[in-house]
Amino acid sequence: MVYKRLTEEFDVKIPMRDGVNLSSIIVKPVINQKLPSILLRTPYLTVSGYFEKFINDARFFAERGYVFIIQNCRGKNGSDGIFYPFKNDGEDGYDTIKWIINQKWSNGSIGTIGASYSGWNQWKTAILNPPGLKTMITIVSLPDPVYNVPYQNGALVLWMAEWLAMVEGKINTPTSIYNTEKLLKYLPLKKMDKLFGWNSKIWKDWIEHYILDDYWKETFYQDKLEKIKIPVLHISGWYDDDIIGTHKNYYSITHNKDYNEKLYFQKLIIGPWPHKVNTNNNWQIDFGLKAFLDLRKIELNWFDKYLKNKNIDLINNHPVEIFIMGENKWFNEEKWPPDGMKYVNYYLHSEGRANSLFGDGNLNDKLPKNEKNDEYDYDPMNPVSHVHDPLNMDAEGPFDQRSIEMRNDVLVYQTEPLEYNLRIAGDIFLRLYVSSSSKDTDFWAQITDVYPNGYSMHLTENIMRCKFRMGLEKEEYLEPDKITECNIDLWVIANTFLKGHRIRLDISSSCFPKYDRNLNTTNRFGCTKKYKIAHQKIFHNKNNPSYLRLPVIKKF
Repeated sequence: MVYKRLTEEFDVKIPMRDGVNLSSIIVKPVINQKLPSILLRTPYLTVSGYFEKFINDARFFAERGYVFIIQNCRGKNGSDGIFYPFKNDGEDGYDTIKWIINQKWSNGSIGTIGASYSGWNQWKTAILNPPGLKTMITIVSLPDPVYNVPYQNGALVLWMAEWLAMVEGKINTPTSIYNTEKLLKYLPLKKMDKLFGWNSKIWKDWIEHYILDDYWKETFYQDKLEKIKIPVLHISGWYDDDIIGTHKNYYSITHNKDYNEKLYFQKLIIGPWPHKVNTNNNWQIDFGLKAFLDLRKIELNWFDKYLKNKNIDLINNHPVEIFIMGENKWFNEEKWPPDGMKYVNYYLHSEGRANSLFGDGNLNDKLPKNEKNDEYDYDPMNPVSHVHDPLNMDAEGPFDQRSIEMRNDVLVYQTEPLEYNLRIAGDIFLRLYVSSSSKDTDFWAQITDVYPNGYSMHLTENIMRCKFRMGLEKEEYLEPDKITECNIDLWVIANTFLKGHRIRLDISSSCFPKYDRNLNTTNRFGCTKKYKIAHQKIFHNKNNPSYLRLPVIKKF
């Protein structure tokens, strides 16, 4: 049934345990009946286009028999207090849900929904087990801070400076006013906030806490996922910068020894999308119309099942739906990673000239013997560019990487043209044996799918700050020019390399401005402009067999 008469209440004040009142919008149908509720908590209400989107979402669900609450996070817009990312959200969500239960229009069943930061704050609330919380729909959820934002394997994700300039304070600032790419070149990092026109305690705190310490640990939720005993719909995209949050959350819950599919069913959907799911941003690579889903219908079915107890069979509709690029098809799976997955090592080879796509770097499944190492100089003042959508600093996509693969400070290893289709789906891992002339430096890597016409389509990438190679809680510097092991988690992907395509691995020491430039010194992080040029070596021989591990599903 669709209810056309709705009431909309703005700036409803909801009290928190410390006396702070949070401003909320409540949209509900005009009926004399207690209803289930859906809660969205966000810092983005005044970001361009978001108010309209959230109101339209609220009206859609209210017309279908839900009370929809849009709440400004603490310190945002009409909400009291001070907005400080990753703080207060768990308790504020708990107190809001407790308030909803006691309203005369509430039947006591509550679901939450939201993307990105609004995905993260759902998890932070859920681990507190608030009464009445029956289910969640989490979209492109952030993982624990430090593992992805604002730091990733020890490197600062620089576009977070732009994000913080947008969200800090009561009213959001449009990012269109900034020449972000120019501003992100500024050193020292600790003073970058002033270039964006504001004096940020949060930014200075982030720079100060560049190591995993108690400041960050108190924000964590992923070490408490065993407390989640409700159904959750997990949604992300292969080009979501934060996909590791969705991957880890789904995997951790479903691999918990106490997981009960019938009691708290988990469903995973991953499409060929960026952080803004169900879009493709007019990419050069077209994944076809099948790449788009009717997510609104999926979300409605989910809430109808778990908030209204409707007889909708979601479990037998397969717990995992993934879009495999290359074949450009959706696949239904019983688990993630899919059954039948087998890890295969592809070893790095060359005669010491793997520099650029014109070099002799090779990938195959044969162990190396006595081979020359590859080397290059990494100059922080001439970093390798991050190939991205110029209109979206944080947007990954299937962009052609040849512009950076022509550089001599990018090592390129690739297979011969494949004689078969090779389907992969799962997590990707890179083990490198490296040395550097510096005590600290970065190594960065990405995987691409190379088309017969040369187009080098980005799939996934990651970086490792070497002083954190043994863990994020302690700095352990390199011994210059000594061979050491460097492991890079390349996260997850699902792609079929078609016959005639190549698998390509790129290795360098920067991806700017996505990540800050390692200045190759041991100076205090974020406080200096001084830098050194580092001489880097990658080894691939009998004693140091560097390899790429791929999750192979089948060859056909």
